[in-house]
Amino acid sequence: QVQLVESGGGLVQAGGSLRLSCAASGSISRFNVLGWYRQAPGKQRELVANINNGDRTNYADSVKGRFTISRDNAQNMVYLQMNSLKPEDTAVYYCRAVLANIYWGQGTQVTVSS
Repeated sequence: QVQLVESGGGLVQAGGSLRLSCAASGSISRFNVLGWYRQAPGKQRELVANINNGDRTNYADSVKGRFTISRDNAQNMVYLQMNSLKPEDTAVYYCRAVLANIYWGQGTQVTVSS
């Protein structure tokens, strides 16, 4: 059973920064892809960024240059550094891991005030 637990969300003013963390049960090096998704009220869940087990990263156009995804295999952690936050970044952010199945965390709320 894979468990993913996000933390680090909160309320921040526009232009500010937050760092989200995702703690995984067991070794994350086994996962093919790790990623962050977000879902704003009334909208579909969308990809924010992902990283594969070769450390290749991929970002949504809306966050390129502002967000950075990283992984720490020794600590079984995945991070999302979010800088220059905008009100439109407000959403629940979810950690996602892909192995034979897809696993999701419970989400963490990020609210950016204007």
